[in-house]
Amino acid sequence: MAASVSPAASPPRRHRHRHDDSPPRRRRRRHDDDSPRHRRDDRKRRASPSPSPSPSPSDRDADRHRGKSRASPPRRPRDSDPAESNGGGAPKPGGDNGGDRSPRRARVPDADAEEGGRRRRRRSTDSDDERGDRDRHRRRHRRRSPSSESSDGGRSRRHRRDESSRRQRDERRRDRGGREEHRRSPDRKEPTPPLPPPPPLLPEMIPGRTGGIYIPPFRMAQMMREVEDKSSPEYQRLSWDALKKSINGLVNKVNATNIKNIVPELFAENLVRGRGLFCQSCIKSQMASPGFTDVFAALVAVVNTKFPEIGRLLLVRVVLQLKRAYKRNDKPQLLAATKFIAHLVNQVVAHELVALELLTVLLENPTDDSVEVAVGFVKECGAMLQDLSPQGLHAIFERFRGILHEGEIDKRVQFLIEGLFAIRKAKFQGFPAIRPELDLVEQEDQFTHEISLEDELDPETNLNVFRANPNFAEDEKAYENLKRSILGAESSDDEEGSDDASDEDAEEESDDEEDEEQMEIRDQTETNLINLRRTIYLTIMSSVDFEEAGHKLLKIKLEPGQEMELCIMLLECCSQERTYLRYYGLLGQRFCMINKVYQENFEKCFVQQYSMIHRLETNKLRNVAKFFAHLLGTDALPWHVLAYIRLTEEDTTSSSRIFIKILFQELSEHLGIRLLNEKLNDPNMQDSFDSIFPKDHPKNTRFSINFFTSIGLGGITETLREYLKNMPRLIMQQQKPASSESGSSDSGSASDSSSSESESSSDESEKKRSKRRKR
Repeated sequence: MAASVSPAASPPRRHRHRHDDSPPRRRRRRHDDDSPRHRRDDRKRRASPSPSPSPSPSDRDADRHRGKSRASPPRRPRDSDPAESNGGGAPKPGGDNGGDRSPRRARVPDADAEEGGRRRRRRSTDSDDERGDRDRHRRRHRRRSPSSESSDGGRSRRHRRDESSRRQRDERRRDRGGREEHRRSPDRKEPTPPLPPPPPLLPEMIPGRTGGIYIPPFRMAQMMREVEDKSSPEYQRLSWDALKKSINGLVNKVNATNIKNIVPELFAENLVRGRGLFCQSCIKSQMASPGFTDVFAALVAVVNTKFPEIGRLLLVRVVLQLKRAYKRNDKPQLLAATKFIAHLVNQVVAHELVALELLTVLLENPTDDSVEVAVGFVKECGAMLQDLSPQGLHAIFERFRGILHEGEIDKRVQFLIEGLFAIRKAKFQGFPAIRPELDLVEQEDQFTHEISLEDELDPETNLNVFRANPNFAEDEKAYENLKRSILGAESSDDEEGSDDASDEDAEEESDDEEDEEQMEIRDQTETNLINLRRTIYLTIMSSVDFEEAGHKLLKIKLEPGQEMELCIMLLECCSQERTYLRYYGLLGQRFCMINKVYQENFEKCFVQQYSMIHRLETNKLRNVAKFFAHLLGTDALPWHVLAYIRLTEEDTTSSSRIFIKILFQELSEHLGIRLLNEKLNDPNMQDSFDSIFPKDHPKNTRFSINFFTSIGLGGITETLREYLKNMPRLIMQQQKPASSESGSSDSGSASDSSSSESESSSDESEKKRSKRRKR
């Protein structure tokens, strides 16, 4: 029964202190560390008399943990014999414990005694380790009791022992590995010297077809200066790379505005040697940016006038590129090639038969893509073909018509063909053959090349690759002479200018200083103007009343001439409102009263708005009319601006009549019909109001009277009505002096009187008819 009691039922001190005869609990070790060989080495190392190094903190922790986890041997009492503790409890000599006591040994020095005690403790520790290993191997195959498995305290102690043992084992392995490496490592070798730096790359060592390495321009120039032999392959290679970079840079930099400046720089390069590079650069740049095709074609046209072989070589390469793209069904490349050929035809570098043959090939077996490419080609060069070969273009359009009637292509492509017919009907408006800024060559100076698509063409790709030339120096001198002949006028002017420059330096410097002083930087992008308009708009919209807005707007620093922008923005803001706000009229009135410049600008705005009144919507038209009516009613705007309005049936539209109607109705509301009539009958302003109340013809007079009567302002036409009544009498009065002066014969006077009577009778008949209509 006592054997079956579980350890969990025993008091806690039983787990904390073990008896000396019980084997100490140690954590499991690996077999490589617990082997007899390792234990034997450890015993030899501990027993060696050589002084051991000071233990590390980890060794101290391990020894401390080992002392805690393993029970130390029982201490000997002070009265007991020291021989009893010798050898861990060995029997006394003589074999009788209770017999006579043996004589004591001589007393050793304290250091020797301590060393002997240390050795005995080590031996006892090793024997305990061996016993613990045997017991652990024996317990490994023994079934654990449930009480031990459920003991949490045991688990925590085992975990701590495992951690400390793992750290101890790692320290031992590290020490053993360091000693073995130190034992195996031979003497230290001397460090090897660093490798010398690689030699600089010479031109013949540069890999790749195109150089492969970027060389800065200053380095390139330095390398060319360092080469003494100007005809050596190294110098030729450097000059070839420089020529290639300059040609590529000029071709990539060209556009419609600077082409006239690029052409002389391009002729300054050796185009005879770099003709392959020039053609390659043009084709690649055109493929990258098809929108500049007309610019590249114009550049080729200029070069073709001086070097026809370069123009032919480029045309051959473009045709070969087109044939290659057509066979591969590469639509983007085909579109680019056809566009290039079209503009070469426009520049008369390529013959028009090339274009007609290409269109015939594209439309022979029509597909959606081929027809689309053909339509784009005709758009580009149709205007030139219309002038050079109208019959051939007519045949092409008949083929387009047949394809359209067949209806086998997609609807989208059919719409493209219909759009092409509309463009042809409009005589290719919007698709000019040559832009004015790119028309640089006269047709008499141009060389036209005729190439067939069926010919065997040589692209001469060997011209794109560097090859050493034995006659390099002679060729360079020959091109220098050719360049002088091409740019003769410019070069001669430069030479003469260099001779006379010393005499005119002082005068030019003084002129330059004066020009710099008078120079002013002007912003052509209108950024400042846009910012000014934004400021004015935000100020108008963010103000509470017109006084605050006027105060803020007057603080804006306006340059001379920018007052018009303020008037335009004020009128635009007023027209954008849903209904007219008196706020804008008061603000405009304030500015007209402050400065006469704003008054003149509002007069210009009135004339401009009335001339474009048909473009305004009804709501905007009403707001603008009420705005100007406010300015006129408050005398902020002079009334002579009404002279621009001519109220006749022929000179007015529906929009202008609506504008006049709203303008005068607002004036009658502001001033009243009586005051308005006084303003309009002012004798000093009659010249300005003759266009509104015309008196040149009865028809125009009646139209004006009827217009104002229909809008409810017939009261302002009283003077005009009286004039219309007295018109026959006035005509007779005007005719009497004429008849008296010219009337020498009675027949003439009789005829005049009859004619006057007939006119008066006709006027009376017209009055009767008008009265009947009114009734």
